[in-house]
Amino acid sequence: MPESVLCEGKSQDALLDILTELTGKPDYPVLLTRFSAIAYSGIPEDLRSFIDFDPGSQTGIINGCRPSVEGDVAVVAAGMSDSAVAREATRTLEFLGLSVVPIVDVGVAGLWRLLDCIETISACNAVIAVAGMDGAMPTVLAGLVPIPVIAVPTSTGYGVAAGGMAALNAMLTSCAQGLVVTNIDNGFGAACAAYRIIVGKDGMRSNG
Repeated sequence: MPESVLCEGKSQDALLDILTELTGKPDYPVLLTRFSAIAYSGIPEDLRSFIDFDPGSQTGIINGCRPSVEGDVAVVAAGMSDSAVAREATRTLEFLGLSVVPIVDVGVAGLWRLLDCIETISACNAVIAVAGMDGAMPTVLAGLVPIPVIAVPTSTGYGVAAGGMAALNAMLTSCAQGLVVTNIDNGFGAACAAYRIIVGKDGMRSNG
């Protein structure tokens, strides 16, 4: 797996040291995760020019993406409130060289919208299903498609949603066969799992 850097929790000086080293390696692609707009704005302008920053996913890409590999992943978000986590998964997949089919706002509150997308999702090699609240959408989806389903609980929800614990527990106790679950808000981890499933030990093989 290529290198990634979790920026959250690191001091600005530590980030500066890391980025200075990484930008000096032009053939070494790196993904920055949990890279906030505040942290990005604190980086000197000469270093910022090396970073492809996306505030919606709080990610940064240094030295470009990895070579493209064969495989499509559907990233399905239950609601617009889950879009930041879905976007993190999308950016990670793009960095890893996989193609992405984004689908948003197809949670169980509007089940007909999910049903309308089933053929499109089934044509992919894997699907990342992102949902908060009761976390029901990945279970429904896993009962409808034949491909691997990776569920990501999000911290979206009121009260007893408990910052994503309700969605996490619901997904972990799912009756859908073979549903795989990541940690709360871990779009990055879900994307890496999809990459391992699709590419496996042939990870160095590219389309380029």
